[in-house]
Amino acid sequence: MTQFDEDLENDELAADDLGAVDDGRELYEHYRIVADKGQELLRVDKFLVAHLPNVSRNRIQQAAEAECILVNGRAVKSNYRVKPGDIVSVVMDRPRYENEVIAEDIPLDIVYEDDTLLVVNKPAGLVVHPGHGNYNGTLVNALAWHMKDNPDYDVSDPRMGLVHRIDKDTSGLLVVAKTPEAKTHLGKQFFNKTTKREYVAVVWGIPEPRVGRIEGNIGRSLRDRLQMAVFPEGDQGKHAVTHYEVIEQLNYVSVVKCVLETGRTHQIRVHMKHIGHPLFNDARYGGDQILRGTTSSHYRQFVNNCFDTCARQALHARTLGFVHPATGREMFFSTPVPPDMTAMIERWRNLAK
Repeated sequence: MTQFDEDLENDELAADDLGAVDDGRELYEHYRIVADKGQELLRVDKFLVAHLPNVSRNRIQQAAEAECILVNGRAVKSNYRVKPGDIVSVVMDRPRYENEVIAEDIPLDIVYEDDTLLVVNKPAGLVVHPGHGNYNGTLVNALAWHMKDNPDYDVSDPRMGLVHRIDKDTSGLLVVAKTPEAKTHLGKQFFNKTTKREYVAVVWGIPEPRVGRIEGNIGRSLRDRLQMAVFPEGDQGKHAVTHYEVIEQLNYVSVVKCVLETGRTHQIRVHMKHIGHPLFNDARYGGDQILRGTTSSHYRQFVNNCFDTCARQALHARTLGFVHPATGREMFFSTPVPPDMTAMIERWRNLAK
């Protein structure tokens, strides 16, 4: 199995994940093939099968659906016909790397563990998966250390390990599979949308209605490849649905509960921005600016102090529920909102008083 094939397998199982990669996401070229002058018109999926060893056509079609197949720098579908001189690239959301994952003694907040899986509470700031500029110090490196005495666990085997991912600066719960069977079982639950995931966020403004449903395809922004964007239904991107409820109104911000029906990259962050309420201090989507309130210097200083208190997007994966792949028992986990978010919320509460 090639690195490309392994990455696709990981991404397939994480397809319904909120933040499939850490912040700073870019696309990195793994393969580049230039069609020669005598190239006959040929579908790009067939073209790549002929040029890439041990990669199935199905995998390539999945990559095309995920906008990971580019021709002359533009994403194409699998039925695109390659012409002489075309530059065909296979890109992923992390660089190609061949280095072995090094086990590192990084503290883990393990909420639950048995022989089949473990649930970990990831702190904000911890990158989930090794990638560009982050080949060590990640959650995967920490898991390698934690599992170092387990002869059946191979941290480099894509058939086990993280079932889903969240952004670097999002805190909260993740489930890790210790066996291939567990990862397949859990992956299907995420794909079939039977897992239960609830997030707590702080957003600018007061969403109306107070309880609502946001539906809109999410795909990579055409203007900024580091951002995701909402597109008209059926146009491009992938179907996405977020349910939200305002649980506390605090003058110019709100504490919101979000429940994922689907789970696309940056889904909550993108959907809340789409309805005009970006997450507080979300630099990627404009929430690190003062978007509501007064123009007084005192208020500006107050907001800046809040930015310093919670120096990342205010988003926490609070609850996670799924069916245990071995026992069939429904399991449900919850973790408190971390101190940086709670301290920032308390500042807004004091202002509201």
